[in-house]
Amino acid sequence: MPPAVLCVLSWLVPGAGHLLQGRRQKGLIFLVALPAMFAVGLSLSGRLFPFILSDPLVGLAAVANLGMGLPYGIASMLDLGQGVVTASSYEYGNAFLIVAGLLNTLVVIDAYDVRLGRK
Repeated sequence: MPPAVLCVLSWLVPGAGHLLQGRRQKGLIFLVALPAMFAVGLSLSGRLFPFILSDPLVGLAAVANLGMGLPYGIASMLDLGQGVVTASSYEYGNAFLIVAGLLNTLVVIDAYDVRLGRK
């Protein structure tokens, strides 16, 4: 499988890149942990940030959210992640959503490194 295809699949479904390469334990951990972290962020009234490039921090948070792949797409289509600013857990939810996307990006890079034989 070409590395680019592997990266796209790994981005869409967290852990898929590792599962496709026979690293079942790592793949299953990522497949469960990252979407669970994303779901916790949504349940804590976190916000999926819009792509507003005039505000750099909001734009970077949106890119980080996008790193989650398919769960991000599903949450966006279902209109989840509106964020409740007055909720006491709002900032925690934001942190979970952003970190889940960034971790999935690292998982994609790791799957790419495994594919190239660097690991």
